[in-house]
Amino acid sequence: MSATEVILLQRVEKLGQMGEIVKVKPGYARNYLLPQGKAIRSNANNRERFERERIQLEANNLKRREEAERLAERVNGLTVVIIRQAGDSGSLYGSVSPRDIAAAAAESGLTIDRSQVQLAHPIKTLGLADVRVVLHPEVTIRVVANVARSVEEAERQARGERIGRDGDDEDDQDAEAMFDAETTEEDETV
Repeated sequence: MSATEVILLQRVEKLGQMGEIVKVKPGYARNYLLPQGKAIRSNANNRERFERERIQLEANNLKRREEAERLAERVNGLTVVIIRQAGDSGSLYGSVSPRDIAAAAAESGLTIDRSQVQLAHPIKTLGLADVRVVLHPEVTIRVVANVARSVEEAERQARGERIGRDGDDEDDQDAEAMFDAETTEEDETV
């Protein structure tokens, strides 16, 4: 399969800046870059059209980036609380998806699309997780997702207390002490 040449209409992470002509795999161009409006096919007509519209595209990009930077300053350090059911070990019954984080952010006053939320890996345990939110191709912010069983538990996690299996260590230690005491008594009677 041969590579497809495209002209980038905006910055694409790990690919290039606006206006660059890059070679990508045909499926990546056909299924992602072209339908999302991030690029156009590189041919003589499109190169001429891009050069004619370049100033307007750069102005629009600059305006959107400035708006995203202002928004990023306002919501810097945002923490969203997500309530989920979990087992005693702190493992969730399911996982937290980008859609869940986008909905929780909307409740906190930050309206974002789920496609803007980028998770390194699915959130499957209770606790605090850093989530990357792309407001603009050149502006990203960090949002903390506080995943807990209840609002009270989320408040305790936000203060730095450990929840889940680690929070039950006191009970485990008491149970072990009782078990040790019982075994010692049985050994003495034998």
